[in-house]
Amino acid sequence: RRPAVTLAAFTLALAVLLLTPGPTNTLLAVAGASQGFRRSLPLMGAEIAGYLTTIVPLVTFAGPFLESQPLIANAVKLASAAFVLYLAIRLWTAPAPDAARTCIEGRCVYVTTVTNPKALIIGLALIPPGPLAETLPYLAVLCVTILAVAGLWLLLGAAVIRAVSRRHPVLVGRVAAGFLLFFAVSLAGKAAGLV
Repeated sequence: RRPAVTLAAFTLALAVLLLTPGPTNTLLAVAGASQGFRRSLPLMGAEIAGYLTTIVPLVTFAGPFLESQPLIANAVKLASAAFVLYLAIRLWTAPAPDAARTCIEGRCVYVTTVTNPKALIIGLALIPPGPLAETLPYLAVLCVTILAVAGLWLLLGAAVIRAVSRRHPVLVGRVAAGFLLFFAVSLAGKAAGLV
């Protein structure tokens, strides 16, 4: 059993982890650019649901199992990589006016977040395993931190990326696809033991 971390240390580590660019943050930024901040707010709920879908089972019972089953853990990473690659292809091949809107829906953000390696890190390394009642304070901090960080990514997209997309409509989808491709290759490399 991992030692418990304080909520303050957990909050700091969590904020740093969630602020780093990743598949979910890429989708949120593109959504902020294409749909605006207010219309993209429901995606924050999809992100929270996605993280909780992965993290709660990891913390309550799957963490020790996955640590003893590296093949299954690698299969999860490869499945995540395949889904992120699929998103990258959809964004790259979308027609210019639709490039930023192609897959920025709640279900897409949800599935991307469920397969996001950050969820594995949070569930396997940051939140101490135990019964659900013991993890509730950590899960509450997680939800509040997700709301704050997702709001920042949506604002970044609405303010900065939207300005760029008006001048270069294809660019946003292509850059987002490039980031997603990078994340997919990184995940596959980790699963194969190359990274």
